[in-house]
Amino acid sequence: MPKPLTLPYLFDERKNIGVSDLIKWKYLKKGSEKSGIVTWRNGYNEITSRINIKVIFTNDEQTLKLDYKSENEIYDVTIYLVSTPSNLGKGKVWYFIYPYTGKRCRKLHLIYGKFIHRSALKSGLYTKQTYSKKWRQMEKAHGYYFDIDKYYQQLYKKHFKKYYKGKPTKRYLRLMQSIAKAESIDHRDIERLMVFGA
Repeated sequence: MPKPLTLPYLFDERKNIGVSDLIKWKYLKKGSEKSGIVTWRNGYNEITSRINIKVIFTNDEQTLKLDYKSENEIYDVTIYLVSTPSNLGKGKVWYFIYPYTGKRCRKLHLIYGKFIHRSALKSGLYTKQTYSKKWRQMEKAHGYYFDIDKYYQQLYKKHFKKYYKGKPTKRYLRLMQSIAKAESIDHRDIERLMVFGA
């Protein structure tokens, strides 16, 4: 009987919540309590999952509360937030306290129905870690070429702001710069690299 195929669990292709997401969504505002819904979408922009979240960010309490259903089980989870002074000497850096170990982390992944830190799944990898050495070298040199579809998806995303007060936004300028670099790469160079190597 053949050995069953074991593929690594890819963290960046799964559902996750990071402290940086909470900052971007304006949940970490001093003295506030904010509730909302987090949704995840597939490559066709269809909603695949959603969860209810609430962040209490007062002097007495800093918590993230998650209310969701996964694999026919209902979860009601409270995750504590703690801060340390920034090493830049300005402001604070916020972390989750991983509920199962008490360790600090910046991102939690929904794995087998629970939001856990990646260290809890030893076999898990990020997609780039699965690439061969040759592919990683090629991506390092010509990564813009392979990411061009991603850049265009961001550019034409609903509500994407190209201009603010008549001036191009920094994000728009960065995207256009990345697209220009990607389009400057000759596809024949990529083909040669794939066939003959660097």
